[in-house]
Amino acid sequence: MEKYNLHFFIIFVFLFTNVTTPNNTAFDSIENKLDEVMITATKTKRVLSSLPLNASIITSDQIQNTNANRLSEIINEELGLITVDDFGGVKGIQMQGLDSQYTLILIDNQPIVGRSAGTLDLDRISVGNIQQIEIVRGASSSLYGNEALAGVINIITKDPGYGFTGSISSSIKTHKTIDNNINLNFGNDKFKSSLFYNHFSSDGYDLDASDFLRTVNKFENSTTQLKLSYLINDKFEVKFNFRNFTQTIDNIASSSLSGESYIDEENINLSLVHQKENINTRLDIYFSNYFADEYLNDENGNLHSESFFDQIIFKPELKSEFRTKKNNTIVVGLGNKKESLNRTYFDIKPSQNSIFTYFQYDFNPSEKINLIIGSRFDNTEEYNSQLSPKFSGIYKFNKDLSLKFSSGYGFKAPEFRQLYFNFTNSTQGYSVIGFNVVQDVINQLINEGQISNIIVSLDNFNDKLKAESSFSLNLGINYQLNSKTDINLNVFNNSTQNLIDVQVIANKTNGQNIFSYYNINRVSTYGLELNSDYEINKDLSILLGYQLLYAYDLDAQKAFENGEVFARLTPQSDAFRLKKSDYYGLYNRSRHMGSFKINYKNPKKRLSSSLRIIYRSKYGLFDTNSNNYLDKYDQFVDGYFTANTTLIKKFDKIDITAGIENILNYKDVQNISSLSGRIYYFKLKYNLNQL
Repeated sequence: MEKYNLHFFIIFVFLFTNVTTPNNTAFDSIENKLDEVMITATKTKRVLSSLPLNASIITSDQIQNTNANRLSEIINEELGLITVDDFGGVKGIQMQGLDSQYTLILIDNQPIVGRSAGTLDLDRISVGNIQQIEIVRGASSSLYGNEALAGVINIITKDPGYGFTGSISSSIKTHKTIDNNINLNFGNDKFKSSLFYNHFSSDGYDLDASDFLRTVNKFENSTTQLKLSYLINDKFEVKFNFRNFTQTIDNIASSSLSGESYIDEENINLSLVHQKENINTRLDIYFSNYFADEYLNDENGNLHSESFFDQIIFKPELKSEFRTKKNNTIVVGLGNKKESLNRTYFDIKPSQNSIFTYFQYDFNPSEKINLIIGSRFDNTEEYNSQLSPKFSGIYKFNKDLSLKFSSGYGFKAPEFRQLYFNFTNSTQGYSVIGFNVVQDVINQLINEGQISNIIVSLDNFNDKLKAESSFSLNLGINYQLNSKTDINLNVFNNSTQNLIDVQVIANKTNGQNIFSYYNINRVSTYGLELNSDYEINKDLSILLGYQLLYAYDLDAQKAFENGEVFARLTPQSDAFRLKKSDYYGLYNRSRHMGSFKINYKNPKKRLSSSLRIIYRSKYGLFDTNSNNYLDKYDQFVDGYFTANTTLIKKFDKIDITAGIENILNYKDVQNISSLSGRIYYFKLKYNLNQL
């Protein structure tokens, strides 16, 4: 009830400010062309085409053309990015072959927390008020620090303009999936405000009728976001951003166990901006709290189990941007990040305090060359200090041809769960223990007579678990073939060291294993990305995309090369030695991905449509012959196509959208839970005119 009262209070404040603030009917009709401007890559405003980095933008128009409801649906149609379900059904993102835990997700330049198992659920983020999505591929720790090993995705929400504008929309999809949005915006020369509210619900679905459990359970969630800004004078501006997300899910574990999962997330950012002719300074004070709770009751209503996850981040940051007389830019920043986590299966409540500073110099030695050098220094209480440098450059041969190069070092400190987890599956009996508590927990189990065999010596846990690190290289060519055709090619390589993996460290007397974390693997992901835009005419365009990806554990590759890996076709058959060519690489990585998109618009009839076809080649899912590696004799998911189409008709105040997702009705009941079959949708949007 307190949460609903807070929402009503926010709405009341918004309406009150709109009533009491003098109305200014002047509307800024000048096109901002935000789809061409990126902030994330350099923390400064840069035209996308001029950036020496491997970056891209998904615009609000592109989002509208997909009729997506959640961020995962948008990401799935972006070349080189793919959503991957973890064991809990949470949808994370894979970028350039690196897992979802290595991609930093931001909303309005601030980090989103709540990775209970290393994956941040993209379905938590509504797209109803997104202005654009900025994507930077490659290690980005030089500006953003921890978690940006693979890259950064920054969701920029819409800022209010002048006057009173807004929209109300409602969308319905198959499975009784309903998405309702309210956008209200007000602004004048001094004060601006925007209010966004989203309610999303679904009855879920079941792909396997023979199984009692549903593939996706019934759920509902809501998002509320309030943005306020006030121009104190021509130099100072204060901004306030509040976002709240709540969700409830029917939690059904068996025919006799059921309950509910609940999430409450809050993000608050207070900013003070000072602008002069050549110096811009910004102070951000950011607070984020993610709380999750779930429980199961037995058939008699008695509590069977309960777990919770409560993470808090407090992050003040000061950033200054200096522009020289030669139009070069220097960015310096200083900040502090305090993080704490309280969750079930932790023996302690861990916390971490880190101080960071960064520097970046963006300069132009000549009209054809742009270079960016920079570095970030992170000093933490728990881990060794980290220095994360980067270097990138672009050379423009002429107005049609340019060469881009970027390199960067990134790091990721161990997560709290990898250090302090103490979990035992009560049904199956296995345990997972964090690195920092292994010695205490194992010694206790020895005293209780529960250990039959120590596989990894406890002396191996005297030192600290090392931070993961990655060095990334991207080399790109942008070529404007003619006035109608644009070609972009990027070759990438990511080398990761001290990758944190899981191993068996001991056996219990009940026959089950005890797992913990360790540094061992060296991983390499490399390949290329090719994009081409072809404008048939002013109303019809085609976009083609292709990614080639190789992803290997270098230690595993060496084991195959040395003839140390064996397999059996059946549990009863004789074992045989595998060759280097039998090693397929990392799990859940497709060697080939492709996209074909065709967009049509008719301005006179105010009609637009699109067809998007996405291809993903086969990928390995399970180690079926128990040799701990993915080889060609293991279980693979066959390659498949998905196709989506959207039709939009605009009237004076009303937009009507209809379409089909997964036209081909592709389903893989056993392996892909996120594809429920063909989905039909219809959306009605009412646009409020400026007052």
